Amino acid sequence: MRTTKILCATLLSGLILFSGCSDTFLEDKKQYGKFDEKTVFLTDQTIGWYVDRIYYDFYYGYNSPGKNIVGLWEDRTSWTEEKGGITDLLNPKMEKTKTDECPNYFGGAITSGTNNYTYTKIRNCNFLLERVDELAGSTVTTSAKDLAKGQMYFLRGVQYFDLMRMYGEVPIVTEVEIASSIDESIKHPRASVSEVVKQIIADLDAAASLLPMTWDAANRGRFSKAAALAMKSRVLLTYASPLFNKDWDNPNNERWAAALAAGKEAEEALGTEYGLYGEDNPGNNAKAWGEMFLIDQGATFCKEAIMVKLLSSNTSAAENNGWENSIRLLSQGGSGGLKAPKEMIDLFPMKDGKRPDDPTSGYDEFKFFLNRDPRFYRTFAFSGSKWDYKGTEDEVWAYRWGDNGSFSYSDGNTGVNSPAFVRKMSDPKADNADFKYSTTDIMEYRYAELLLNIAECYAAKDDKVNSLAYLKRIRKRVGIPEGSANYGLGTFSNKYDALRACLYERQVELAYEGKRWFDIQRWMLYNDDNSTAIVSANNTCAKLGVTPLNSTCRTGHYLQYNVSTTSGDDPLLSIRPTAVNPDAGTFDADLKTLAQFYQDHFVLVEPEVAMDNYNNEPVNILWRQRYYIYGLDRTALSQNTWLTQTIGWLDANSADGTSRYQE
Repeated sequence: MRTTKILCATLLSGLILFSGCSDTFLEDKKQYGKFDEKTVFLTDQTIGWYVDRIYYDFYYGYNSPGKNIVGLWEDRTSWTEEKGGITDLLNPKMEKTKTDECPNYFGGAITSGTNNYTYTKIRNCNFLLERVDELAGSTVTTSAKDLAKGQMYFLRGVQYFDLMRMYGEVPIVTEVEIASSIDESIKHPRASVSEVVKQIIADLDAAASLLPMTWDAANRGRFSKAAALAMKSRVLLTYASPLFNKDWDNPNNERWAAALAAGKEAEEALGTEYGLYGEDNPGNNAKAWGEMFLIDQGATFCKEAIMVKLLSSNTSAAENNGWENSIRLLSQGGSGGLKAPKEMIDLFPMKDGKRPDDPTSGYDEFKFFLNRDPRFYRTFAFSGSKWDYKGTEDEVWAYRWGDNGSFSYSDGNTGVNSPAFVRKMSDPKADNADFKYSTTDIMEYRYAELLLNIAECYAAKDDKVNSLAYLKRIRKRVGIPEGSANYGLGTFSNKYDALRACLYERQVELAYEGKRWFDIQRWMLYNDDNSTAIVSANNTCAKLGVTPLNSTCRTGHYLQYNVSTTSGDDPLLSIRPTAVNPDAGTFDADLKTLAQFYQDHFVLVEPEVAMDNYNNEPVNILWRQRYYIYGLDRTALSQNTWLTQTIGWLDANSADGTSRYQE
């Protein structure tokens, strides 16, 4: 998604569905002059400017891995096990039922030419698709038109996909329409989820037919045929999942078959040009896995990256990656770090692939860093580990000491209420004077996700052998030994074992990449609910053998010196061991030395204020059944009075919603 090279600010004023519209163009702030609808597509260059501006409108706020909902850019990491902190929708002290409590992602009334709502984006895609052939100048090439159309089909498809994931049933508009209070033909009802999916797949198929498998270096980051085919896999996997599919438990259900076919089609089409980065380099896999996130996609093609958001270091008129600054500790010049809940620390497999909750795993919750999956050390840092930045081989320490509620903190790292903190996707060459201007690109869709999609479809179809084969590829790539237990995966006795293994591997492989919440949503993992008042009874947690997130919390601990002291001086500063480095030949021995240092000097202490709290009182997660799919807000319902409200939510007249998204 190329948004670092936006050249044109001229674009048709947006039309939110059925609201007022304008057919004038915004004035370009550069030297390009004014464009109206008769001149906007006169040359290949002006068509390119139009396309680039739409990329910008779709993705200019996508500046951190979790902010991956088109146009919303809301990070839902804290709605998962990945990050603590009670939000409104998880808060047992609050309950949302009213239309005024629904988000306005659907859009509002157009009040100026700058509004950028969901249907504004769709309209601007529709405009090019509908008019580019008619308005193209005599010098415009067929290639320029086809490439522009392909990108518009893709963008329209992904916008409808996010609308579907947010609201389920939504109106489908594929033409530029003029708002009217008397034109009945534009009063589009909420289309069923099946109809929306059909439209999305049609758009992605059209995009795939028009776009190249890869772009040249000057255009790297644009959507490609590979992205369109992979996105079909993601869309159809979501459609087959329990949230939208009452028949999900049937291995012969046609939706699983369609999702599997889409995944296999993408895998075959992507061929050897794409693949797991580092898979062909045994012995160095885990290091490659960590480094692949740092490849400059603007300069170098990475075979793992199917969709990527390019970012820049420019301090003005450009987009920077906010992730680096957000996860770096205060001692490194960052904003304080992303503290890993105990639930995430305890999640990752052991070195041999066994789950830590396996009684034979040998997992020690206190010495949590011993004998872990190689991905653990590329995902988390911890006191006594190496985490460099430009010009500094940094040894990070974040512990505290003190007595009677008065504490001091090592290296100024206050408030680190976890013994581990997220380091994934951080650059050891990043300049701590400019962490906030990070250039690290965001991989929105990795090849590993495509393989995990396929594995899940096989599992749902009760093809345990093929599901296992795809999961084994994921683990083999990072250096987990095959051993006698299939890289720690064991064997699956039934399809539920296989499905649970697929979702678990996604938690580990895709951690902190903005994917976990969508897995929780589509599998309805917050709760089991026997009620059919909103959707059919969901019992996926019981079926899969996983603990629902409801009634749980994200847990924090301070790493604390085990001797009470009132001294302000760091009592361990002079005796700290050398920091462990996963790239060092002495790594295993160094881990044991560090473990002994922990044993001798530290304890884990619950924080004074729980990681999940409301008004400083600890609370457990309570997600309501209606929250899986939002209702429409008051603006959408009042401006489009024929639209029905989502079931479980109240409409503008406080009547119960009737729109059932699950078919």
